[in-house]
Amino acid sequence: MTSSHPASTRCSAFAGDRLLAAGPLQHVALAARQARDADPDTPIQIFEEAGQRPVEVDLGGSMADLVRRLAELPEVPTPDPAVDPARATPGDKPRGRGRPKLGVVAREVTLLPRHWQWLNAQPGGASVALRKLVEAARRTSSEGDRRREGQEAAYRFMHAMAGNAPGFEDAARALFAGDITCFEDAIVAWPQDIREHATMLATRALRD
Repeated sequence: MTSSHPASTRCSAFAGDRLLAAGPLQHVALAARQARDADPDTPIQIFEEAGQRPVEVDLGGSMADLVRRLAELPEVPTPDPAVDPARATPGDKPRGRGRPKLGVVAREVTLLPRHWQWLNAQPGGASVALRKLVEAARRTSSEGDRRREGQEAAYRFMHAMAGNAPGFEDAARALFAGDITCFEDAIVAWPQDIREHATMLATRALRD
């Protein structure tokens, strides 16, 4: 399977419990292929940096085949029509002038009559008031969201690489409790590269 991730996606590759390489997907995939050639029985796992989700890359065929497939990867993520207002779908209604440029997307919102009454009474009307409310909520929750996403990313990596290792459950509890000291104590027996990568992810999540 050829990866759908962009070539520049930051990743880490592990051969068993050993960190092979970290960097752009193209670089990491080549290191993974070399490791597989050196020891076909060692499991190779690649994780994207942002969310620590697995990245599937077809390492088969010749090295030239792999280089060609990597060269064909997109340089940037493919836009998602669901979140990119500039990409219209067949069911989209025609938008007024300037809306694609401004990024305004029409959606149905269901509220009680008293909610509509309050919104319509605000300066600029319901649409402006809703946008202000959403932006205020985003600012309020952004720190907590980043922390939760970082914790979930660290947990994904831990579960994939050390789900059966001693101390895993204690480490998971410490991670979500925000206790980095207990976290480090729980994973002290893990292989060095996995321990260091997990600690880096946990520290980054709890710092943010």
